Order: sequence, then structure tokens, then C-alpha cells
Amino acid sequence: MKRIFTQALTLLLGCGLLASCATNPYAATNKSYKKQAKAYAKSLRAIPAAPTGEHTYPQGDYWVGTTNFNLRKPNFVVIHHTAQNSTEHTLKTFTMPKTSVSSHYVIGRDGKVYQMLHDHMRAWHGGNSRWGSNTDLNSSSIGIELDNNGSEPFPEEMVNSLIAVLGKLKKEHGIPAENFIGHADIAPVRKVDPSPLFPWKTLADNGFGLWFDEDVLDKEQVLREVSVGGENDTTPLLVMETVPKYTLPDNFNPLDALRIIGYDVRNPEAAVRAFKIHFIQNDVNSPLTEDEKLILYNLYQKYL
Repeated sequence: MKRIFTQALTLLLGCGLLASCATNPYAATNKSYKKQAKAYAKSLRAIPAAPTGEHTYPQGDYWVGTTNFNLRKPNFVVIHHTAQNSTEHTLKTFTMPKTSVSSHYVIGRDGKVYQMLHDHMRAWHGGNSRWGSNTDLNSSSIGIELDNNGSEPFPEEMVNSLIAVLGKLKKEHGIPAENFIGHADIAPVRKVDPSPLFPWKTLADNGFGLWFDEDVLDKEQVLREVSVGGENDTTPLLVMETVPKYTLPDNFNPLDALRIIGYDVRNPEAAVRAFKIHFIQNDVNSPLTEDEKLILYNLYQKYL
């Protein structure tokens, strides 16, 4: 009996906690991850082979490896919603080779964070996309998937964890505030995530993404001089009028502003929709109103 008790105690101590002894359901895909990472490491360590075929050129007298290099530097963060109904569903999707999709981080409704890929590796999350002159966002960005079906609010626990992850990424990689964007921003024709329910302003208030000035749509009262009386009576009269605090310049072009911010404007309607999903967050399929153009102009000035 004493021996059995000792064996049981040893097992518990070896596990640390009983729950931690549970089998990881992703043990097989974790093994595949390590195998692929090892293969890439081996490839990086190898001396580059001389080219063959039609594109050959004279080789130097010996191999010279520079001492000045590092890994891929992510410069953008692209936020998605999963359009699925559970974290487990998404984790399974990202560990099936046939899906050919992945992300660096997945954040559950409960706020739990699953990092699925090293920040310096290239995930397959952006697809056919463009932001400014960048046409390969996968190669320069970190993808974050939020467990959300696209028609529900984003829980506080999830948003808090997201802000913590973004803070870590911003500090470690020096990512500019304006480079925290959404999937719809970089793929306006194909994507609408994260949905208009996503709290972009909360993120901007914490330093992740830009937002328009709160007073951009404010009105103000001004005195205006008008004439009263008949044809021969030009007595001036001062009247108080309520007018917009800010106005658009006569030459303002909304599509040019969207393009300067970063949007792909080859499909103008899609670009406007993506902008409204991010910054207006209602009536996203309608043309820009005059107030919304003021918001766009205010943002455009921030991106200059």
C-alpha cells in the first residue's frame, strides 16, 4: 500500500497539477510544427547552393556569411474575426493542412490567448490584400483572430486580452500606431472583418490605430452681418448663426483621401464600405454623407 501511495504521489508531483497531465489534443500538429521549423532552421544554416540552369553567374572565391542580419520584422497587425462559432473550431481549422489558412494568435471569448506561430514567421491570414503600396501583407504583418461569428459583440475579456497582446507586439516590434488595421481594410472587396461591432475607438484610445477627433462634427455659433430694410436702407444687422466648426476644402477628393490612408480604391464602393466598417460603424453600405466626409478628411490629415 505504501509503495502504491508513493507511486501516486510521484506522478502528481511530476505533473505539477493533476489537470496538467491531460493529453494535449494538438500533440500531433505540434509535432508537425516542430518538424517544419527544424527543416526551415536547417535550410537557413546551409550555405546557399550555386545556381544552375539558365540563370547562372560567376561565384566568388569562397562563401562569405555576413554578420549583419536578423529575422523578418513585422510592421503591421491585422485583426480578424473568425466567422466561426468556437475557439476549438478555429484551432482545428488552423491545424488542418488542407485549409491553407493560419494566424499568429487566436483569442477566445473567454480571453484565453493561443499563440500558434512565432511572430517572426509568416502566417497565411491576409490572402489577396493591399495596404498602400504593400501587396503582400502576410510577409509584413502579424495576424490575430478573434473568436467571433461576425454578428455578436466582442466580450470585455477578449478585448482586454487583445489590448495586452497588442501592447506586447507594439513594444517588441516597434509597430507604429497607424499600422494596427483590420482584414476589411486590406481586402475591402472580399472581407468585412472585424465587424462594425468591433471597438476600434477603444483600441485607438490605448495607442493601437488612429481615430478621428471628437469635435470634428461640432457646431459653433458665429455672428453674421446681414442687411435689413428696403432697397435704400442698408442698415446692417448682426445675427447669430449655428454653423459647422470645420468645413471641407473645395478641392477635397474622398477617394484620394482613402488612398493616402492606405485603402485600395480600385473598387471605390468597397473602399468606402471598408472605411465605414472601421470608423463609422453603421449604415456601412451607403455612400459617404457630408459628416462622414468630414471624418474622413480629419483622418486623412493624421495619415499625411
